Amino acid sequence: MKYFSGNSDKRNSALYFKAQEIMQISRRISDYIIPDLAVLNENGTEDNRIYFTGDIIRNSHSLILNISKAETEYFQDSRMKYVASVSRLTERLYKSCERLEYASSNGRDFLIILRKEIQKFRKLQRVWRLSL
Repeated sequence: MKYFSGNSDKRNSALYFKAQEIMQISRRISDYIIPDLAVLNENGTEDNRIYFTGDIIRNSHSLILNISKAETEYFQDSRMKYVASVSRLTERLYKSCERLEYASSNGRDFLIILRKEIQKFRKLQRVWRLSL
């Protein structure tokens, strides 16, 4: 299994590239789901689940930032702070996907793909955590 990329000038792990993939998937899912959730309900209120689409984008973007900070940080304590942050963000991202699955949208089927990618990300994360 490949844990680090071939770039010698910037050493990014496979976890970093998986986080970029999750970011792309979450953006596309959000773009697909937002028009369905933007419609007002019968009583004139908006669907509160529309905010979870922004949450999956924000959390996946923060994953990328925290992974790169953890990989470039010199001190072990600071690295572990970023590793803990990546774990929390991964859990939030997964919970947001679960909440979006209850939305009345055709994009719910694509959330299953994102959740599977997050599960693969978690497996990579365990190895990555030990390699820092």
